[in-house]
Amino acid sequence: MYLFVIILLVLALGYGILMLWYTLGWKRLKSFSPAAASACHTPVTVIIPARNEAANLPALLEALKRQTYNPALLEVIVIDDFSTDDTAAVVNNFPAENIHLLELRQYLNEEERLNSFKKKAIEIAVSKATGHLIVTTDADCVMGPRWIETLVQFYEHHQPKFIAAPVSFYKEHNFFKRLQSLDFMTMQGITGAAAQLASGTMCNGANLAYEKKAFLEVGGFTGIDNIASGDDMLLMYKIYSAYPDKVSYLKCEDAVVRTLAVDTFRDFMNQRIRWSSKADKYEDKRLTWVLLLVYLFNAGLLALAVIAVFLPVWWPWFLIIMLFKITLELYFLLPVAKFFNKTELLLWFIPGQIFHIPYIVVAGWLGKFGSYQWKGRQVN
Repeated sequence: MYLFVIILLVLALGYGILMLWYTLGWKRLKSFSPAAASACHTPVTVIIPARNEAANLPALLEALKRQTYNPALLEVIVIDDFSTDDTAAVVNNFPAENIHLLELRQYLNEEERLNSFKKKAIEIAVSKATGHLIVTTDADCVMGPRWIETLVQFYEHHQPKFIAAPVSFYKEHNFFKRLQSLDFMTMQGITGAAAQLASGTMCNGANLAYEKKAFLEVGGFTGIDNIASGDDMLLMYKIYSAYPDKVSYLKCEDAVVRTLAVDTFRDFMNQRIRWSSKADKYEDKRLTWVLLLVYLFNAGLLALAVIAVFLPVWWPWFLIIMLFKITLELYFLLPVAKFFNKTELLLWFIPGQIFHIPYIVVAGWLGKFGSYQWKGRQVN
């Protein structure tokens, strides 16, 4: 038992160093301030894969219609992934000349044995895109009117090949959704910190931009198309491998995309299992080792809590390590929460630990050894 606690203390030390390192990275990450008016000239194509998103698409399409970017330089492609609802009709009936519909069924059969229809959808949309800069988002997202303008200003100023940009949850009306938002905000902070420190390639497909030329040069999703998830981070690493100095994180409030937390615990676990399922698929082994450290530390804490239930003498050790973890994470999260204007969510951070630690352990395990459902499809 003493050996177990010593190992857990070593893991806690490693975790503490990691969180302090990420805190330094986030604080060093410079905010980008877009000009009030800018004569941008880059043609842009926004790509939105959509499967049964008729309820969510109107808000997104309206947000895209309100963009301040020159509509002559902005194209929107919604690619319908075999929807069984009115997704196609919503897009076709929307009053905007630069918003177009592609249907995946025109290019392949749903019975084909693909593990990632989403990657195939994006690949087809990229091949049809007229824009020099490809921007991707999800159908359940919304954004402010200067989203595209800010992305393009950043692109034209810094000339990156790949831009990861911030994503935040909104409409967190209950405790469950607030916990999701806190967890997601932590991942976003780590994404920005890792980019600043050049210590890993993390991003979220709800808010990405990359050169069409760079996408084609690295072969798109070739080599990773058999992996169900990873249309964001696995692609990011491919471009990073070709252009290690040309991958950036855009820290700017005008660039934030907002998305919805899921409604049910089952959907939440399917989502997080899907995200964790690619953990051992990363070519970027820095990220693999970080995820392993985080997993082992949380698994050790959970095991210690279970042991302490039956052997109360170990409760002080559990409480000391928990206090250490909470202090470090709050220290990291405070500036991140300020950026996202979500400092009020930190009130839920400590009670959320009861939920957070077990989910990390279970989702990590099932991501490696289990299966999950996504958009009505069973994925192994």
